[in-house]
Amino acid sequence: MSSDLFISKIGPESDVLLRNLFEHYIYDMSEWFEIDTDADGRYAYDTSSLWVTGYGIYLAKVGDSIAGFAIAGPADEWLGDTGVNDVHEFFIIRRFRRNGFGQRMANLLWNERPGEWLVRVLESNTPAVLFWRTAITSHTRGSYDEEGRIVKGRPWRFFRFVSHGI
Repeated sequence: MSSDLFISKIGPESDVLLRNLFEHYIYDMSEWFEIDTDADGRYAYDTSSLWVTGYGIYLAKVGDSIAGFAIAGPADEWLGDTGVNDVHEFFIIRRFRRNGFGQRMANLLWNERPGEWLVRVLESNTPAVLFWRTAITSHTRGSYDEEGRIVKGRPWRFFRFVSHGI
């Protein structure tokens, strides 16, 4: 497997690709969010609103293979703060998990958008909490804040830190 990971910002011309990737992402998230399939058996997600909200949408590739995606935008709805970046969604295709690509992809994203960041994870998603704690610790050399919060009746883990870019 090639070790060349890169991310590129994509736009609305890639909507079909993003919707297809979201089906895999939602399937994975259904374990923690109790999401049901549509009547036709698909995990559909309407991605159209993502293109008009100002989110940065990034496609990750390893060589010629799609490895995942990340969506970053303002953290206003979670913090009420303006100017803080939020990892809105983050997905690595299973084939590329547990070999460092997720952490490298997160670093590329944080370096692409220096500044304050929020990463939030549903507390029950233990593998993701551990992944983000490790990735953020590495990126910030341990300089971050972590706290538990209840949002809409669900326990979340919030990580806040500053990325200084490259």
